[in-house]
Amino acid sequence: MPSFYITTAIDYANGSPHLGHAYEKVLTDVIARFRRQMGDRVHFLTGVDEHGQKVQASAKRQGVAPQQFVDEVSAEFRALLPRLNIANDDFIRTTEPRHKQVVRAVLQQLFDKGEIYQAEYTGFYSTRQEQFLQEKDRLPDGTWPELFGEVTEIVESNYFFKLRQYQAWLVEFYERNPDFIFPSFRQKQVLEFLKEPLNDLCISRPKERLEWGIPLPFDEGYVTYVWFDALLNYYSAVADRPDLWREVHHVIGKDILVPPHAVYWPIMLHAAGLSLPKGIIAHGWWLQRGAKMSKSTGIALNPLDLVAEFGADAFRYFLMREMNVGQDSDFTREQFLVRYNSELANNLGNLVNRTLNMTTRFAGGVLPAAEGAEELEQHLHALWAKTRDEFIPLCEGHQFHTALERAMFFLTETNAYIEKRAPWKLGKSAEARDQALLRTSLATMAEALRLAVALIQHVTPDTTGKINAVLGYTPGAVWRDELNWGARLNGAKVAPALVLFPRPAPPAKP
Repeated sequence: MPSFYITTAIDYANGSPHLGHAYEKVLTDVIARFRRQMGDRVHFLTGVDEHGQKVQASAKRQGVAPQQFVDEVSAEFRALLPRLNIANDDFIRTTEPRHKQVVRAVLQQLFDKGEIYQAEYTGFYSTRQEQFLQEKDRLPDGTWPELFGEVTEIVESNYFFKLRQYQAWLVEFYERNPDFIFPSFRQKQVLEFLKEPLNDLCISRPKERLEWGIPLPFDEGYVTYVWFDALLNYYSAVADRPDLWREVHHVIGKDILVPPHAVYWPIMLHAAGLSLPKGIIAHGWWLQRGAKMSKSTGIALNPLDLVAEFGADAFRYFLMREMNVGQDSDFTREQFLVRYNSELANNLGNLVNRTLNMTTRFAGGVLPAAEGAEELEQHLHALWAKTRDEFIPLCEGHQFHTALERAMFFLTETNAYIEKRAPWKLGKSAEARDQALLRTSLATMAEALRLAVALIQHVTPDTTGKINAVLGYTPGAVWRDELNWGARLNGAKVAPALVLFPRPAPPAKP
């Protein structure tokens, strides 16, 4: 059984979770569940980044110790996971001893190899981004971009990691591995970035300016730069599991691809003699009215509000159906309701209701066996084979939005099949042929439903479980075997009804 280790970025413990955090967790969970279904031994890591100047400042404003502050924020991120049906295997905090030990060991190793040196720095510093800036970071008019916040000029002694000497190696690595970053246009952006000379990376902050961090093992008067600390979480969580580390994949937002994950991280690993990840998936942003959602701009959305109202599966389905992984996408309640009503309620939910209702009405609640297959049934069988064979490669290529579109089309055609076969009319006929067609239609619609929900179970796990339960069916251990059209439901006792995706209440009148 092959190993498959997948990580989210670790969330900065300086505020509550928002839609972007929720999307990254759901996307990674969908990939992890899909790989488990495909037979991989999956290890799924998420967690929080708890050090740094912004955390120290936020804790001070609230009049609490930094550890208390991050304990409270981290609890919010951990609580988000079960609400979204996230099946992670581990949750790491950068304040944990297991992480600190690895960070200090890597720092000491690099220092002993001469990869880290001390020097005086004179220049500009962004507290918001917790990074030193160069003149090239300025806008054409000489001002600093808004994302840097307040920028101050400082002079201080610090420790630097020899990033620059690995630039040529990194460019060659990307040229030899053109599919390392998904989507591919992001890798082209990284290579464009690497056309400019790199500066060595300042990896320390003096304790008189920042106390909340991991002390350098070779100079306790300094703490580790938050990015050098945070990136190592992916390794520190499995430092004793080389089988997993060799198969690591990262899922991150596009805003932290360059330079942290696409420049700092591979060079850090290479310098430390560690193998590089198998790849990086850089997803896009959720927008509202064309602008990035952000609390600072007043454009934000609490994901748990929609989860509480519509359920985790509906929320997960919308995120995966609406966004093309790697691109940006707009999120509005109106668009959510369009998908919810047309695809989940009217398509999937309607098929469930029809299957249970008509099996109860015409077959005493026991699913009959199909008695042959005429043209209508053959069409649906052929469409299923095509849908299944397209769906799996699409998921392997992270094209979940298109894969779900294919699954929804199959459900639409199944509902169309029911309209054409009209079991309610066949049930009124005493003709033997009509009764045989009735039994065939009931078996066909139930089997199509079983197959469709098996296909999308990594996106809608709770819904799949509920539907299998009312169909009186327990899936087998091998997921791919579940995708073959067959007679698994013959003789199964179905429940009389199941309420899925209820209509939302109309908005209150002013």
